[in-house]
Amino acid sequence: MITRALLAVALLVAILTPGLPAAAQDELPELTLFLGFIPNIQFAPVYVAVEKGYFAQEAGVRITLEYGDENLGAERIAAGELRFGIFSGEQVLLARYGGRPLVYLYEWYRRYPVAVAALAESGIARLEDLRGRTVGVPGRFGASYVGLRALLASGGLTEEDIRLEEIGYNAPALLCAGRVEAAVVYIANEPAQIARSCGAVNVIELPPEADLVGNGLITNEATIAGEPELVRGMVRALARGIADTLADPDEAFEISRRYVETLPRGAGRIALAVAAAQTVDALRSAAEGDGLSAAEAGALADSLAAAYHPDEVTQMQVLLNSIRLWEGPNPGLSDPASWEAMMNTLIAAGLLPGPLDFSKAYNHDFLP
Repeated sequence: MITRALLAVALLVAILTPGLPAAAQDELPELTLFLGFIPNIQFAPVYVAVEKGYFAQEAGVRITLEYGDENLGAERIAAGELRFGIFSGEQVLLARYGGRPLVYLYEWYRRYPVAVAALAESGIARLEDLRGRTVGVPGRFGASYVGLRALLASGGLTEEDIRLEEIGYNAPALLCAGRVEAAVVYIANEPAQIARSCGAVNVIELPPEADLVGNGLITNEATIAGEPELVRGMVRALARGIADTLADPDEAFEISRRYVETLPRGAGRIALAVAAAQTVDALRSAAEGDGLSAAEAGALADSLAAAYHPDEVTQMQVLLNSIRLWEGPNPGLSDPASWEAMMNTLIAAGLLPGPLDFSKAYNHDFLP
């Protein structure tokens, strides 16, 4: 009981610092940055970079954020309607094969963020366990499908070895309802949601040798040719936002509240800190005496539970899970082997008709 309480204190005590005011940007030219999802804590480094004025300082622009399907955003950047977006690498290869010259500038996600999740009670714990099972996927497109194909191939399986069901973006709900036995998920957020809703989760990730090119900053060849300093500034601003988030996740979470209206809020940092301190004092006293009674332990749990919002803790965990996907050596540098693996996966999945010169799909010249 005491061990669990100590873990609770370690996980839940977060002294959140308020975000800094945004730099004065009203007179700068506006630039739209396309994000391939909805407002979400996973975009915390972008929010940090906007709020701290990094895009204004480094690129001389006032950023407007736009959200949507990444394939549509990629098409708009390829057509010159937009200049920058954040997507995964398969969008670049698919566009370039069709003569639309997208270029990948900065690898934000050092690990591909897609995996397969299953409830522990299903007995699905290894890749081989998926054989003959029903696996949900949003659809036969995008990063989820590409990641699934790469994961299956890494274990010598094919799509024919599983029963694939297109379920849209409803993996947590349908998995908990038993509609599918496993589902393709985004590692950062969906396993945590599933665990909180319906129990322990097993997550099957891509092995390192099968890693693909994850989310990163993308532009087009025309922007690189015509506005190289803008490109350099955008890369530097994003890199600074990522670095700040890695250094201070608490600050990044608080800043993100201004951009993600659905982020829940607990009773406040003061209430949580006081409740946690009281719990620690009680645990120390218990260690010196005869331990805690059930009533005392329950009172401690209640004091902590009153000071935080469970959904807020889940979102904090999502941010920490995301950070693990961003960490790695040589920030921003994508690996040619990952590009080749991505190309081969797309070809095997029938999404790419054949090989292409992927060396032109990325450009490292603008890395800080």
